[in-house]
Amino acid sequence: MTEKRRLVVIGNGMAGARTVEEILARGGDFDITMFGDEPYGNYNRIMLSNVLAGVEDEAGIFLNDLSWYSDHGITLHAGTRIERIDRASRTVHAADGSATGYDKLIIATGSRAFVPPIPGLHRPGRGYHQGVFAFRTLDDTRAMIRYAREHERAVVIGGGLLGLEAARGLQNHLPHVTLVHATGHLMNTQLNEVAGQTLQRTVERRLGIEVLVGATTTEILGKHAVTGVKLADGRVVPCDVVVVAAGIRANAEVAAASGLPVERGVVVDDQMRAAEDVYAVGECAQHRGEVYGLVAPLWEQARVLADHLTGAAPDAAYRGSKVSTKLKVAGVDVASMGLTTPADGDESVTFAEPARGIYKNVIVRDGRLVGATLVGDVTKAAYLIQAFERGLDLPAERASLLFDLGGEGAEVSPAEMPDDAQVCNCNGVAKSAICGAVAGGCRTVGGVMDRTRAGKGCGTCKPLVAQIVSWAAGGALDEDPAASYYVPGVPLPKPELMAAVRRLGLKSVSAVFGALGGEEDAKSKMGLASLLKMMWGDEYVDERDARFINDRVHGNIQRDGTFSVVPQMKGGVTTPAQLKRIAEVAERYDVPMVKLTGGQRIDLLGVPKEKLPDIWADLDMPSGYAYAKSFRTVKTCVGSDFCRFGVGDSTALGIALEERYQGIEGPGKMKLAVTGCPRNCAEAYVKDLGVVAIDGGRWEIYVGGAAGAHVRKGDLLATVDSADEVIVLAGRFLQYYRENGNWLERTYSFVPRVGIDRVRAVVVDDDDGIAAALDAAMDASVAAYRDPWRERERESTPGQFRTSLPLTVLPQVPVRA
Repeated sequence: MTEKRRLVVIGNGMAGARTVEEILARGGDFDITMFGDEPYGNYNRIMLSNVLAGVEDEAGIFLNDLSWYSDHGITLHAGTRIERIDRASRTVHAADGSATGYDKLIIATGSRAFVPPIPGLHRPGRGYHQGVFAFRTLDDTRAMIRYAREHERAVVIGGGLLGLEAARGLQNHLPHVTLVHATGHLMNTQLNEVAGQTLQRTVERRLGIEVLVGATTTEILGKHAVTGVKLADGRVVPCDVVVVAAGIRANAEVAAASGLPVERGVVVDDQMRAAEDVYAVGECAQHRGEVYGLVAPLWEQARVLADHLTGAAPDAAYRGSKVSTKLKVAGVDVASMGLTTPADGDESVTFAEPARGIYKNVIVRDGRLVGATLVGDVTKAAYLIQAFERGLDLPAERASLLFDLGGEGAEVSPAEMPDDAQVCNCNGVAKSAICGAVAGGCRTVGGVMDRTRAGKGCGTCKPLVAQIVSWAAGGALDEDPAASYYVPGVPLPKPELMAAVRRLGLKSVSAVFGALGGEEDAKSKMGLASLLKMMWGDEYVDERDARFINDRVHGNIQRDGTFSVVPQMKGGVTTPAQLKRIAEVAERYDVPMVKLTGGQRIDLLGVPKEKLPDIWADLDMPSGYAYAKSFRTVKTCVGSDFCRFGVGDSTALGIALEERYQGIEGPGKMKLAVTGCPRNCAEAYVKDLGVVAIDGGRWEIYVGGAAGAHVRKGDLLATVDSADEVIVLAGRFLQYYRENGNWLERTYSFVPRVGIDRVRAVVVDDDDGIAAALDAAMDASVAAYRDPWRERERESTPGQFRTSLPLTVLPQVPVRA
């Protein structure tokens, strides 16, 4: 029996592990040994920003866990650094003193964070100054999360893709983030100036991230810990966290020390060969003068190298990559490929709509697409990427490259896409892999995504993945079980989840994960907290890390890190004494804005977090719940006492409803209204629950209405004879919604999904015989109500109201004298 050839791979990142996967897929007969600096299996580095943002659990980003290596007979030395390659003896030497021989060697050491030589960034003998972080590894991400939770203001140095993602992720842990970028516009490598400016406006307006461009950081300030950064123009940006995301550099030191050709990276030929039997792949490799930092070229290199090493295609050659990318950058859709600026003689077609954050540009040369940039609207990206990579003929009407103009669209259907067309840029998944998964028996979109990893990166390709899966399955898709899970981290639909929670007596979020969900999942915590509080009332064990920042401090966070204070005004009714107290508090605490809300209350905006308890105490009014996924308010009209058209006392009924159901948790927020006649001055027809007085002292109850981003007139639930019946049926409907609505599903989606006839049968007619149980459950929740502003008397957690100064001063709204 022939002894297997020894293959050693230095690097266990995305490129190294992907190359090994490709070798195994071709039946490569090697004894494989891998070395990785990090003590883990292989994970998707692109997804670290999602982990930082709290929308992805660590477990969800691993591509190959440790068991995968043993299952495939691979020896993995995790957390072991290679220090030297002895090419004469064909041996690699590790930091632990071990030596490993090879017949073929792959260097896949990737890249490291580029950290500019900024004074104050490091401390002698300590590494980074306290509060300074690079953003490159899982350990970096964990450290940032731990530190940011206890601090208030962050500066991210670097306005490329990584910097934007870091800034967006940090917003989930501290209230104010500033992005500092040395060049004149964001993502200057991928975007032209106008596109970068469009992205900046969107990031500032929609996300509330402060962006400083043309701003070079010259010093990190602070003696014992970071207190700010100083810019070249003399400005100082106060902060207590600094994240350096200024780019990457190839990890080529071990190659250079071993006598291999190194320039910007390890220099390789078209077979990815750096020297005899030594190869380099991924971000550490330099091919024809180019070093690639996107994953798609890495996957191409991995395929070529696997073909060459296994003999599947000995003459396989990597010719370089036409780089294109389609991603969500800090929540904004961006696509870029090829040139960003036209040359003389090129055709250039541009559309810009700055108010909506949309910019589109294509560059055509000799009838072929040589560049395209899309920000804010990437609906044409799939077609443009195909045209760019394959040199497709372009429509004579160039505007159709940017828009569907009413005729047959230029989009490529799944049937027309070539098998090797790349669908998922983040994970390098081609159409053929998706179709192969379907042919292998996988008949759900979620299942195909799990098997192929398509759509598991930034997520922008999910619609296209779904189209291809449906086409490949001939439309015969199976129902995806995960689509019915109440929260992603616990594999149970809501009824089964509630049954298990009751059966096992699970009264905290951590207890649910421990019994039902395994590893804690950040995306699931808020939904579970709301559900458990609804189910257990006073017995619920509150764990503050399961709450969003709004619910931890009982106010709505604003773009500058301050909060709003909205005291309760039942039914929109107040007194001169309350108004005087509100005015005095606003003056005493220099509240920047006092505004009437659409829910007939007064909003004090711009309140620093540390002042919240004092303001609540001085107001001495209950919370108005203008921040939570809960019962919000009851809007009312004047009603019958003063209005000459009123046929019912809407004000009294509105106050009664609010007094009973104030603060009740729900899957989504619940807005109510009561109007004293069908003229609908309180807009009751378009509320989650609306009540309308009609002649004869009767009341109509409407449910499932909306007047925000969605506009929907509510469905008539019932017509009743008394206010008492309204209160009972309102509570019963809200409880039915609380127990059966999906997390974050508003009533305007819940009612059409279930059907008004079904809702009426349960809530009004009691066809299921559960009306009494619904009433009792709501009674228990009402009895468990506690005004959250009472936490002013004693903090629930240390540092709950720690200072968030200094704050960014926002433009003041002019007030007419």
